[in-house]
Amino acid sequence: MKQQDKIRNIAIAAHIDHGKTTFSDNLLAGAGMLSEETAGKQRALDFHEDEASRGITIDSASVSMIHNVGGEDYLINLIDTPGHVDFGGDVTRAMRAVDGAIVLCCAVEGIMPQTETVLRQALKELVKPVLFINKVDRLIKEVKLTPQEMEKKFISIIEHVNQLIENIAPEGYKEKWKVAVGEGSVAFGSAFHNWALSFPYMKEKNITFKDIIDAYEKDNWKELAKKAPLHEVVLNMTIQHHPNPVEAQEYRIPKIWHGDIDSEVGKSLKKCDPEGEPAFVCTKIVVDKHAGEVAAGRLFSGTLKQGDEVYMNLAKRKVRIQQVSVYKGAQRIVVDEVSAGNIIGIVGLKDVYAGETVSRNPIEPFEAIKHLFEPVVTKSIEATKAADLPKLVEVLKQVAKEDPSIKVEINEQTGESLISGMGELHLEIIENRIKSEKGLDVKTSPPIVVYRETVSKESEVVEGRSPNKHNSFFIKVEPLDEKTYEAIKSGELPEMRIKKKNQEIFDTFVKLGWNGDDIRNVKDIYKGNIFVDETRGEVHIGEVMEMVLDAFEFVMDSGPLAHEPCMKMKVTLVDIRLHEDAIHRGPAQIYPAVRTAIKEAMKKANATIYEPVQIHLIEVPDKFLGAITKLIGSKRGQLINVSQEGTSAEITAKLPVAEMLGWSSDLRSATEGRGVSSLKDQLFEKVPSDMQPQIVKRIRDRKGLEENQ
Repeated sequence: MKQQDKIRNIAIAAHIDHGKTTFSDNLLAGAGMLSEETAGKQRALDFHEDEASRGITIDSASVSMIHNVGGEDYLINLIDTPGHVDFGGDVTRAMRAVDGAIVLCCAVEGIMPQTETVLRQALKELVKPVLFINKVDRLIKEVKLTPQEMEKKFISIIEHVNQLIENIAPEGYKEKWKVAVGEGSVAFGSAFHNWALSFPYMKEKNITFKDIIDAYEKDNWKELAKKAPLHEVVLNMTIQHHPNPVEAQEYRIPKIWHGDIDSEVGKSLKKCDPEGEPAFVCTKIVVDKHAGEVAAGRLFSGTLKQGDEVYMNLAKRKVRIQQVSVYKGAQRIVVDEVSAGNIIGIVGLKDVYAGETVSRNPIEPFEAIKHLFEPVVTKSIEATKAADLPKLVEVLKQVAKEDPSIKVEINEQTGESLISGMGELHLEIIENRIKSEKGLDVKTSPPIVVYRETVSKESEVVEGRSPNKHNSFFIKVEPLDEKTYEAIKSGELPEMRIKKKNQEIFDTFVKLGWNGDDIRNVKDIYKGNIFVDETRGEVHIGEVMEMVLDAFEFVMDSGPLAHEPCMKMKVTLVDIRLHEDAIHRGPAQIYPAVRTAIKEAMKKANATIYEPVQIHLIEVPDKFLGAITKLIGSKRGQLINVSQEGTSAEITAKLPVAEMLGWSSDLRSATEGRGVSSLKDQLFEKVPSDMQPQIVKRIRDRKGLEENQ
């Protein structure tokens, strides 16, 4: 653990059902943690009952193992991630902790939408991909391809992956990180039958494509597994092609940490220095019934041991570490100390959340972990027995920690609690876990869809006066241009309050076509909105700015039409008049004034409601094309593209989330259970104007809002 050049931190990522968990079983068997007989069938990293019963991975699981190459031992910290799009948040968080990803892809199905999504998540965090083409046994046994046809199939998959890397990877990595058979950054095999091959390995062991096909014809694939064991081929590839923590942090730190790179902390982070200031980022919280909350994540610099006093930068408090540990799947092994570059678990961080940065002294926290898709389906949840209300509040807080892509809102006054997730399955899993694992009986409402509010033109300047009439704020709002909004969404522009000049953010704005003065006036980037301060010469503005930004963020979380979150807006503070005496410009005066001004300006700028829309790829036998077209039409959907190959058809369609509740069962009944649908993208689009008044009314009634609230 202390020899950093001998550590590799990697994640396995792929589309659902492409074989990730079976693949990880094999790696564990190779490290001597599972018997070879059960590997591939045991699903050792699915340790929740619902994962076993549904046959899908829901939580990412980490494990550390030793692999020997050329007589040298390497420590491999591996995270197995979910493939279902509803649990994509877990993939995003896992990518923060690792430096390399094995992108798994099914040889028969090829690249699927979720493969594309996980690759995008990896490249956004500067995690280097290698490719493993799984289920090759199906090409031989079911599709019966010749060696030449197999090679053709592989080449088309590899080209597709490289095309994606070229489109998605940041500048400087587009060519460098492409995968290639000759270099050995591509391997193929069968996780189910425990064998794998890569070009360097075939040369070394003198194995050809023909040998593989022969082995299957003679039903002798067990020999293959002995000749070319999957774990050996894949882990050799990882050790050769994935960077160690020292190499990776050199280029990853400037991307994910926005502090001063030339400071002491910055230098020790870039060097992954075990002697430097400790910096640990929590990516997942696991609740252990004996130890309480265990924060799992990556130690980017320094050394941590039991009893150390550390500082939580987001929670702004000091705590003492009770235990440090490493992972072995469901087992946690307590160790004396851990040094930089490892994936570890810490006990003793009170009330910690995923994304927290822990250090010895206060430092700039790491960039917030941004999820690709936001939660858009909400249910109200309540305890069946009134006496269980306090327990429900506790359980929901715990759920929000264990899975940060679930958003929990607890309304202490009305007793109503809301949980928002990625889709119906996501919420169903959470509900079942609350019942089975947390032992609390709850009932939930039918799903509710989360909308967004924005404006469609520039408003006039609106004055907001404080209750004591001594302070005035003059504010206007306008739509934010598409390019800037996309840059915030993709993470190019980090969401943060900008206190001092940040060269990287400045350069990004210049690229987006902003001019210097406007850029210097940007004070806050928040949830797809920007706050600009254009005031001149007001002496006391520094004292109230933080309060003004609090009020701006409050309105962005809860807009004037129906208290839904706002998006894609530029709010400008044009002028300001403040009372000389600080006692007359406290929070009770500033907050209402700024909030009123922004809300009024939004109303004058044609405030409108946007609804979440998802783009789905639907695969069906071609005889169901008519039925699917009808189904999409009945849900206010639009057909984007239809392609046919042989007897199967692929349809790309855009569907409003509000119409998609019950989608999977509708799809099953329209296609006799043979249709498969996967999410490609999610965006917000304007609600048809004739529907807007009734949607606003419906949301306001549901929230119990009065006329003037």
